[in-house]
Amino acid sequence: MPVSIDDFESGELPEGPSVPQQVVTFLHKHRDTAFTRSEIAAGIDEDPNTVGTALSRLKDRDLVRHRGEYWAIADDEKRVAAAYDLHAASERLNEDDGRIDAEEWEAVAPEDPHPSEQEPGEG
Repeated sequence: MPVSIDDFESGELPEGPSVPQQVVTFLHKHRDTAFTRSEIAAGIDEDPNTVGTALSRLKDRDLVRHRGEYWAIADDEKRVAAAYDLHAASERLNEDDGRIDAEEWEAVAPEDPHPSEQEPGEG
């Protein structure tokens, strides 16, 4: 959904479920059916290219299945539920603490990488 440049500049962007959330919800509601990217896009009223990107990322996380031009929700419903339980918990935490300020985070981050990220002999 397009937004005005004024809303974009002010940061007053519409809130709602992300495209990946919409895709998972749509496919879960219709878990006995497989859909093309275009059908999913029409079903959630989003751009097919955006839906395609979301589907690829969801497939990488084993949350959807892909065969030919068709897509369906993953067989492992516990995995799908766990992924979205984690997402919902993260969203609640972000609402409670006002989200992480990336600039503030960077300002206090140590300059040296964590020992787990150092090459042997560094540090």
